[in-house]
Amino acid sequence: MILYHGGPEPVKNPEIRKAKYTKDFGTGFYCTELEQQAQIWSTKKGSVGYISSYEYTENPELIVKRFTENDEWLNFVVSCRRGESHSYDIVEGPMADDKIWNEVDDFIAGVISRSAFWELIKFSKPTHQISFHNEKSLQTLMFLSDKEVSRAKQRLR
Repeated sequence: MILYHGGPEPVKNPEIRKAKYTKDFGTGFYCTELEQQAQIWSTKKGSVGYISSYEYTENPELIVKRFTENDEWLNFVVSCRRGESHSYDIVEGPMADDKIWNEVDDFIAGVISRSAFWELIKFSKPTHQISFHNEKSLQTLMFLSDKEVSRAKQRLR
């Protein structure tokens, strides 16, 4: 499977960096199978970014958690966004993008109910993320290539 990572610079040797904020699946190296989503990630901090691509080969010895958009996913995202840790090597599932995150935030704060959350995100576009949480999981990725992208080019597509 080909995976993509978008960021301000190419990443030939993925590593896990501690983030200043909490992500959907906790601290890890995040990729997606959706190249267009990686393009958006690549220019979040500037007008030019890079998409790095990798060959992902599953390792049956690793503990992998796969989610669909369901209550288990919502509970997991909420706990990770609160800074709680987990024991998975790799986590895969939908992404709480900017629009969905607003709904997650409202759910956490008790502003909306669980059923209201699911109703509000029903029409969101498909997203995908896969996060790698330790050195052993990063060994499943083999760097293939990188390319520069810009926000202007994204709007033309």
